[in-house]
Amino acid sequence: MALLLTLFLGLFIILGAIIVFLTKNNDRFVQFSISLAFGVITMLILTDLIPEAFEVIASGNIIYDILYVIIGASIGFVLLSILDAFVPDHEDNLTTTTDDDRNFKHIGMVASIALVIHNIVEGMAIYLLVSSDLKAGLMACVGVGLHNIPLGMVIASAFYKSNKDKRHTILIILGISLSTFIGGLLISVLPFTDIMEVVESISLTVTLGMLLYILIFELLPKVIHNKDKKETISGIILGVILLLITLFI
Repeated sequence: MALLLTLFLGLFIILGAIIVFLTKNNDRFVQFSISLAFGVITMLILTDLIPEAFEVIASGNIIYDILYVIIGASIGFVLLSILDAFVPDHEDNLTTTTDDDRNFKHIGMVASIALVIHNIVEGMAIYLLVSSDLKAGLMACVGVGLHNIPLGMVIASAFYKSNKDKRHTILIILGISLSTFIGGLLISVLPFTDIMEVVESISLTVTLGMLLYILIFELLPKVIHNKDKKETISGIILGVILLLITLFI
């Protein structure tokens, strides 16, 4: 049951991709989805990752906890910046169609790296929670699933915008959608249970740093350069609202 639910969570990412295809990924929707992602990831960091990291670490020494989070986030930030060097180059101040396509492919790739790591950790946590408390696990699945929808929208939109190939984009999304299941599978077959708190605290803080990198260097330039400020603001607000809704489910 627990493993099946982690597999089911991947459907929410696929649902985000379906929304992109139904809207035909027009330019306005692409820009809107970037603003949406900015709001979602900002709230994900503030209301989910940071509190959860401190809850998992909980050493009793607040100074130690803060340093742990800062060091872990710094490692994630630097790690993604290094990985970024191997992703196709992009320049946000260039405006040709080719430049735009390359930029969106870049955003899709780095966001996918962070999302896969984040979902593997979530898959581990969901598996353990469902195994110990089915009702609490089901509620957690709903919350996790809902905040995966806009993330799936952004990644699908970015890849589809850059490659214009629906089949290729679907294959990428299907691969990413399995990441939560992989986390559940790992915790079910490997002896991680005894060191789960250590694995979770390291993964959470590293993911936090990666998402900060994406927020600052990938999404923020796009948000700033979008000429339609009403569209930008409405996208960010909707992203914030979507994440807040998941907190109360």
